[in-house]
Amino acid sequence: MKVNVHQNIKILVLVLSILFSLQKSYSQNDNFWSNVSFGGNLGIGFGNDTFSGVIEPSALYNFNEQFAAGMGVSFGYIESNNFTATNYGGSLLAFYSPIREIRLSLEFQEMGVSRTLEIENAQDLKENYWYPSLFVGGGYRMGNVSVGIRYDLLYDSDKSIYGSAYTPFVSVFF
Repeated sequence: MKVNVHQNIKILVLVLSILFSLQKSYSQNDNFWSNVSFGGNLGIGFGNDTFSGVIEPSALYNFNEQFAAGMGVSFGYIESNNFTATNYGGSLLAFYSPIREIRLSLEFQEMGVSRTLEIENAQDLKENYWYPSLFVGGGYRMGNVSVGIRYDLLYDSDKSIYGSAYTPFVSVFF
């Protein structure tokens, strides 16, 4: 699957424009910063000669008790035997809570990926590319913490940084 970076940037700019116009109309009556939440995801994993880590700080604007939207940045690293991968990028986030305990999510993520496979007695295999993801998800919300699962509608098993289209998550926002 060939990724059209220019098309993805156009979508990103359109979504950001909509979010900022919504923010402007909502923030006229409220103090903007009192409606902003900071948080995100943090992950670390260890296995058979394997290490993986990810940090994803985010900022959300809470339009009301049910709807929040914002953006985040991501950085991840994986090392396993003769394989290493680094990924970095950004995302646009939207959350909807039909009731306080349920959080539904939509996230567009664009990641730069750099992978290296070291091959003994041969030239290393290196790849650098951009990979888009469009996640839909849902979870249980307990105060500032949400736990759930999301599904990548654009999942490509050859290029994705995730092992499956389904990804569990734990996120915290303050």
